[in-house]
Amino acid sequence: MADLEFWFDFASPYAYLAAETIEPAAAEAGVRVVWKPFLLGPIFSEQGWTDSPFNLYPARGRYLWLELQRETRRLGIAWRRPARFPFNSTLATKTATWIDTGFRLPAYCRAVFRAGFAERRDPATPTVIEECLRQAGLDRAPLDRALAEGGGERTRADVAAARQRDIFGAPSFVVNGELFWGNERLGAALERAWVG
Repeated sequence: MADLEFWFDFASPYAYLAAETIEPAAAEAGVRVVWKPFLLGPIFSEQGWTDSPFNLYPARGRYLWLELQRETRRLGIAWRRPARFPFNSTLATKTATWIDTGFRLPAYCRAVFRAGFAERRDPATPTVIEECLRQAGLDRAPLDRALAEGGGERTRADVAAARQRDIFGAPSFVVNGELFWGNERLGAALERAWVG
């Protein structure tokens, strides 16, 4: 059985849906999830986008908010439209690079998603990130390292790794090098991981 890599940007509302549903689905399938936060902005820039496609294409944006209301209601997931979209996910992502993989990283990631998409708090704010770390049972050391890091070498390395996998959007799931894009592809990715 193969691992399932879960690639996401904290500012992606569809990745929020995946973050809230992936662990139970993976546990049922007997598949291990590897959480891979990264910054989608540099990849969007390479595609010529200066903003989220949901802002660049108004009809697509209107549909997004309607669909998220439907999906969060259907899945029983808390939802409040962010005060700003997309919010800046750089600090949250840089902080994540200093958290060891395992239980604490997913817990931190879910806390960040909930701050942005359920609680209308800004994950670009250090106090919000500190609270997310606390919710995951962590002290503020990863945040301090992220703030001191400067240029974000770790996040650049993660973006480069996403490029190598041909990731162009979030959420994306990768199994044995095979890409599955979009929250609705989670089932297919889990099935592929089961086959190995």
